[in-house]
Amino acid sequence: MKIISFDALRTLHLPQVKYIKPESMYDHLEEIKEADWLLFPQYWQLTALVHGLKKRIFPSLASYMIGHDKIEMTRTFRTVAPQQHPYTVISANTPYEAEKIWDEMPSPFVAKIPKSSMGNGVFLIETIGQWRDYVAQTDVLYVQEYLPIDRDMRVIWVGNKIVSGYWRLQSDNGFHNNISQGGQVEVALIPKEAQDLVTYLAESLDINHAGFDIAMVGSVPYVIEINRIFGNQGLPTIQQDVNTELLNYLNEQHLLSTAMLTDQPSGF
Repeated sequence: MKIISFDALRTLHLPQVKYIKPESMYDHLEEIKEADWLLFPQYWQLTALVHGLKKRIFPSLASYMIGHDKIEMTRTFRTVAPQQHPYTVISANTPYEAEKIWDEMPSPFVAKIPKSSMGNGVFLIETIGQWRDYVAQTDVLYVQEYLPIDRDMRVIWVGNKIVSGYWRLQSDNGFHNNISQGGQVEVALIPKEAQDLVTYLAESLDINHAGFDIAMVGSVPYVIEINRIFGNQGLPTIQQDVNTELLNYLNEQHLLSTAMLTDQPSGF
């Protein structure tokens, strides 16, 4: 297989992968056209690579589109798993909508800036002052019900299976569970209900590379969000496990596509 990567760090330990800087894409069009796989292109490259050159990318186009921001995630989750995503309100940031949400949303609630990541842009709203501070920072109002939890899970899906997972305990400096915000890792069993939800979402949405953030409220799993590009600081073996499954998946898909081409009738 000929594999090109546009992310040097994320594919550093993958064998026989050629790295091309994303901004140098147009200087390497012939190599790109000949490649069997293009790994981790940037979002701005997708239209040219997928629709222009008809190339196969990893992660999948669905992983990019759904994982692009929290609004896209919520709209998708409310379509395919409405009972397992926190109640969410999304609206334009106008004085009327801001007042309406404050009047109607049970307190406390969570407010987020839609394109934030790593726990940034996530606020616990308990007072009108906190709400006004949030409203002043965002173009779109995105608020969710507050789930009564002090931990959640990061479940990592690569290719067509779960490859790793761990619990994230709430940080001492607030209600964030993200490792980057001070959350603590706990190695423990990932409940079957959570695994089943991740499997259902990944398979039904054609996601092949994501960290799923899952909360358990009693025995009911809730998907909070997904991270198309996720950190590897949770467990020391995560990156190795991800790399192993990534290569297995690329080889498996390449063999399947080759077999399909071979089996096609030759015509007259």
